[in-house]
Amino acid sequence: MAVSGLRSGGLPLFHLRFTQPPPSFAKLNVHSKSKGFTLFARSAQAQDLFTSRRFQDSIEKLPKLVEDIVQTSVDTGPRGVLRLAQGVQAFIGVGQEWLNDVSKSTNSSTRLPTEMQLGLLSPFYLRRLFERMGATYIKLGQFIASAPTLFPPEYVQEFQNCFDRAPPIPFEEIQSILRKELGKPIESVYEYVDPTPIASASIAQVHGARLKGSQEDVVIKVLKPGIEDILVADLNFVYVVARMLEFLNPEISRASLVGIVKDIRESMLEEVDFYKEAANIEAFRRYLETMGLTGQATAPKVYQYCSTRQVLTMERLYGVPLTDLDSISSLVSNPETSLITALNVWFGSLLACESFHADVHAGNLWLLRDGRIGFLDFGIVGRISPKTWASMEVFLGSIAIEDYESMASALIQMGATNKDVNAKAFARDLEKVFSSIKELDTEIVVASRSGTSTNATAVSANIVVDERQMNALFLDVLRVSESYGLKFPREFALLLKQLLYFDRYTRLLAPNLNMLQDQRISIASNRRSRYRENF
Repeated sequence: MAVSGLRSGGLPLFHLRFTQPPPSFAKLNVHSKSKGFTLFARSAQAQDLFTSRRFQDSIEKLPKLVEDIVQTSVDTGPRGVLRLAQGVQAFIGVGQEWLNDVSKSTNSSTRLPTEMQLGLLSPFYLRRLFERMGATYIKLGQFIASAPTLFPPEYVQEFQNCFDRAPPIPFEEIQSILRKELGKPIESVYEYVDPTPIASASIAQVHGARLKGSQEDVVIKVLKPGIEDILVADLNFVYVVARMLEFLNPEISRASLVGIVKDIRESMLEEVDFYKEAANIEAFRRYLETMGLTGQATAPKVYQYCSTRQVLTMERLYGVPLTDLDSISSLVSNPETSLITALNVWFGSLLACESFHADVHAGNLWLLRDGRIGFLDFGIVGRISPKTWASMEVFLGSIAIEDYESMASALIQMGATNKDVNAKAFARDLEKVFSSIKELDTEIVVASRSGTSTNATAVSANIVVDERQMNALFLDVLRVSESYGLKFPREFALLLKQLLYFDRYTRLLAPNLNMLQDQRISIASNRRSRYRENF
């Protein structure tokens, strides 16, 4: 999913107010009936005028709303009916779970928990509903988890647990898709395709394979059948709901609800277009080549002749996650050097590449068998604006020397706000938050054997722990900033989250390294111009 940064402030999605507060007459100091009547009449006239203007505006916007709904319905077609039936089934299933839980609670002497009183709108049951609804809503849940500037913190926290796991589809279906997409017999392209998938998520399934002729090991990422139809139907429904909400209550339009839904729709539909992911990979590989970094890092080579919009064939890389200290120590003599390489390559891509890798968790950042750093899975990338990066450089420099006043100033410059911010108080609160980084638990679950099912489970568990701890700290930073009225672009959220991942790797692989102050790590701004001149 390519993300370019949503341009919006916090959206209290589940705390929307749908009514205007009624005018209050309690404080009017009325000394005579005539004066009181006059005041009431003026207020009523003003309210009538406001209501008539709103009604007139609504009438003018109604044809456009109807046109949008009709066009969206036409685009959705019959698949919308099927998704409606599946949605009702999911709703009934989670509703039954809620009723069972309520029944258990009412049998005890304790009061019904607040979350249970919210029903299916509570964070827990809403997450369960999203998981039952499948691909679109799982991705939407992950979007909520990664966008604390847009959604209430309790929902962001709960949706950290929205896992993208799905049962694999039969290998016969994968073969059918490959034959259709490639337009030729599978055996004419691949010498061998492993029928057992390496991974299966809601949108795609990955199989190991070997190319015919060259005998190169590859992985084939295959879009699951019908997923794009499901995404289009679901996202069109979400768009129509957003349009109707804005029509019924114009106040919601101030939160740019429709704009946010459009951005989400664009990002999700990019994820099912493997041409886009291939382009992200190729851009990163060009950056490595142009900057002379191919001996230090790599990304999978894309085999264009056997890749399509729904099939992505890539070089298979072999290595271990940066959290597997034992295996890393067996591959290189100095893990700290490997970490510094990863940091320099990633920092360089912020400035010198069209986009940067925006999901460097342990599953996507490996130390390869040949000692290079491997960047995997370019489904989520970010693009940073010059303004955000200028503030980000000051922010990073202030972290390195623990200058919280400069940090506060940089964040104030980066964030959008319509009120004065008490910079000194903000700095004191930031100091409290960043001190908690030192208290993060650095015990990591590491596998003792590569290539075993135990190893896969351990790495998966480690990624989950990593995600939860990093997001908890990340949310604290955002929460403090928003308490001062600051709203950040989503590109900042993506950047900060990756830095927290790297902080975790630093504590494991090089505990004495200050990644923002060490002279061996470069975040200089002249890399972008150097890249463009060379390229």
